[in-house]
Amino acid sequence: MHSCVICIVDLGLLKSRAKILKLNIQFVEIRNLKSAQKNKPGTIQFIQSTNCKDLSPGSLNPKNAKYILDNLNLGIAECLKNKKVGLVTGPIQKSNIINGGFKTFQGHTEWIQKKTKSKNVVMLLSSKNIKVALATTHIPLTEVAKNIRKAKLVEIIQTLHTGLKTKFKIKHPSITVLGLNPHAGENGKIGEEEIKKINPAVEICRGMGINASYAISADTAFTSKKLNQTDAYLAMYHDQALPVLKALSFGKAVNITLGTGIVRTSVDHGTALDIAGKIKPNLGSIKEAIKAAEVQLK
Repeated sequence: MHSCVICIVDLGLLKSRAKILKLNIQFVEIRNLKSAQKNKPGTIQFIQSTNCKDLSPGSLNPKNAKYILDNLNLGIAECLKNKKVGLVTGPIQKSNIINGGFKTFQGHTEWIQKKTKSKNVVMLLSSKNIKVALATTHIPLTEVAKNIRKAKLVEIIQTLHTGLKTKFKIKHPSITVLGLNPHAGENGKIGEEEIKKINPAVEICRGMGINASYAISADTAFTSKKLNQTDAYLAMYHDQALPVLKALSFGKAVNITLGTGIVRTSVDHGTALDIAGKIKPNLGSIKEAIKAAEVQLK
């Protein structure tokens, strides 16, 4: 079967954007993925599940929340039906989904976990320079410490280890685990999460043959030497390691969901509302996300 890209989108939205940007594009609607053809220049194949309420670019409208999630649900469902289908998502504005009535929405990763009924899912951002996995994702910083639990960390390290082996073909992955506190707690003087939760979880994983480090201080974890010795970092919270990844690889990194029964990749950036419908965006990350999905499906 040939590989091709199919958009899940409202035809009205496609036509509206093409008109604004003065693009001459042919839109071909397909009823199911089996009828998809090889992609052609100047043509977009799409499936429409529902109508977009507000087509205006660069502005948020909570009325579009259900449209966004309906599209996401269709993509997840197609991947569950066919293991040769992967899902590539664009950036999402979480606040707009929440304001649209979905109060518990946290992000793509958590939504996919729920819809695929996956026990443990890990967000991994990957580039040629660095790979970073997250122990906690889109929660307030005040909530992070209570969400760092030994049993959960064991599952996360196991999922990361398996993902590095299966999706990246790394035979013996080396995982560098970051401490939560400055200086990794300095033996309990600046916090005890490392002693009570992180290192005990690492101990269990090392007993399983997983090459994971004990918690090290994040301020010295990203030296050139350490980068070369590490296949993936496990950060305790979202902004602990992602600034490093984005400094090294912004626009060239891919968000990969580990631990589900589907292939899902995404971009490494936000919605860029300021340029929506106005100028040509940097397509580097979406291209990398599509390529990464294709590699995983082989």
